[in-house]
Amino acid sequence: MRALLAVYDKAGIVELGAGLAALGWELYSTGNTQRVLVAGGLPVRAVAELTGHPEVFGGRVKTLHPKVHGGLLFRRGHAPDEAEAREHGIEAIDMVVANLYPFEQTVRGDAALPLARALEEIDIGGPAMIRAAAKNHPWVVPLVDPADYVPVLDALRGGGLDPAQRRALAAKAFQRVAHYDALVAEYLRGDGDPFPEQLTVALTRAGEALRYGENPHQRAAFYRRDALAEAPAGIGAAVQHHGKGMSYTNVLDADAALGLVAECAGPALAIIKHTNPCCFATGDAPLAELYERALTQGDAVSAYGGIVAVNRPLDMALASALRARLSPAAGVRMFFEIVAAPGFEAGSLEHLKQKSADLRILEAPLGAPGAARLELRSVRGSVLVQDADAGTKGEAAAPATTAQRAPTERELADLRVAWTVCKHVKSNAIVLVRDGVLVGMGAGQPNRVESARLAVRAAGERARGAVLASDAFFPFPDSLEVAGAAGVTAAIHPGGSIRDGESIAVADAHRMALCTTGVRHFRH
Repeated sequence: MRALLAVYDKAGIVELGAGLAALGWELYSTGNTQRVLVAGGLPVRAVAELTGHPEVFGGRVKTLHPKVHGGLLFRRGHAPDEAEAREHGIEAIDMVVANLYPFEQTVRGDAALPLARALEEIDIGGPAMIRAAAKNHPWVVPLVDPADYVPVLDALRGGGLDPAQRRALAAKAFQRVAHYDALVAEYLRGDGDPFPEQLTVALTRAGEALRYGENPHQRAAFYRRDALAEAPAGIGAAVQHHGKGMSYTNVLDADAALGLVAECAGPALAIIKHTNPCCFATGDAPLAELYERALTQGDAVSAYGGIVAVNRPLDMALASALRARLSPAAGVRMFFEIVAAPGFEAGSLEHLKQKSADLRILEAPLGAPGAARLELRSVRGSVLVQDADAGTKGEAAAPATTAQRAPTERELADLRVAWTVCKHVKSNAIVLVRDGVLVGMGAGQPNRVESARLAVRAAGERARGAVLASDAFFPFPDSLEVAGAAGVTAAIHPGGSIRDGESIAVADAHRMALCTTGVRHFRH
């Protein structure tokens, strides 16, 4: 039996080679892999001895030869193939152990990397051998993952791999090459063509399968997108320090929570339920104070069982508040599914772990919320791809005033907060903010005025003096009628309705400031 070993990642390769040699396998190798095996005291021959041809072009061509690919691809027991192999002196190669040049690690995040340098990291011989071995897996073992070395050796010691094991290794091999090629294509495509006719997305599973999907009878897994242009951030780069495993909805809710606080320049705290913020506060205050303001002025009933996220390192004061706070609605200690932060100050993580054995505690870099990225969403049998609605792009920094009264500085500050929060609420979205705190929210209603009624009802007396944000224009002035009657003093929306004049008239009647941004932020 003959094995060809040519790996970039040398982890476990000496142990694998030793195990194969002990079973009587003949070893061939290339370049650095051969040097490592020889240093490990193993009898290994150069591929050049097999091909009769040296490596050329600085190592660009080592294994691209009929003696290699013929040895991998001829069908054992097929008389014509066997005859041709004898005629041309092609000997069987029964195993390929290969992993690939680190193209992804080389090009990720390095916009200044010369093209010539990137091209040198595109592996050619490795994928060709892997594909050949995987195609002929009934007779050739393709090994691309060091984690498979020990199980394969165990199987060989026990009499060989069965057809199911060989097929599984072949599937992994083709998937590894497809993932690699998808990253190369993405790099070469660049920003010039984000929506090519054919699109392959490179994904890597994050850990084991999730506990379950949206419901316990559904299976689910979480895959991180290996996008070269995006630095890992948010839920895709989170580290879980504590608690039980994540479910499908946990991931969605944590992503929503981290996405909201990441957009805030000042300290911010959000509590998310079913991807919508039910409590939120921002301002120049300690996180523990923001937590109290968010919870006592927001929807405390919905906050129970929610997801907490902050955009500053979580300190001991907040950890203590999260452990001790009682529910304003029920009088019992607050329960949260997840607490997420970009970091933890000394002692706060261990202190927070004492709240509950089940509490999931995540550490996640927030990244740049305005960075360009693609967003993928599945529909039945298909996938939608769009530019992510990343950041608010400053459209609320100086919004146009359309009513008779301009907003005060306090109102304008709250309008900016409301505009940011509103972007993270399911359409039709209406949010009320007062002094940097979310006091009322209406989401996901088939008509906008119902969202306004829900937001006002949730806010109660806190609606008086609050400001309102709407993710899309007011198709009718009824939403502003509801808000004005409740005492809301200013509102912001994209504008552009054929009935904008009617909405302006209602705002003037209630002495409301009304601002437009010209940008819509639907969140379906």
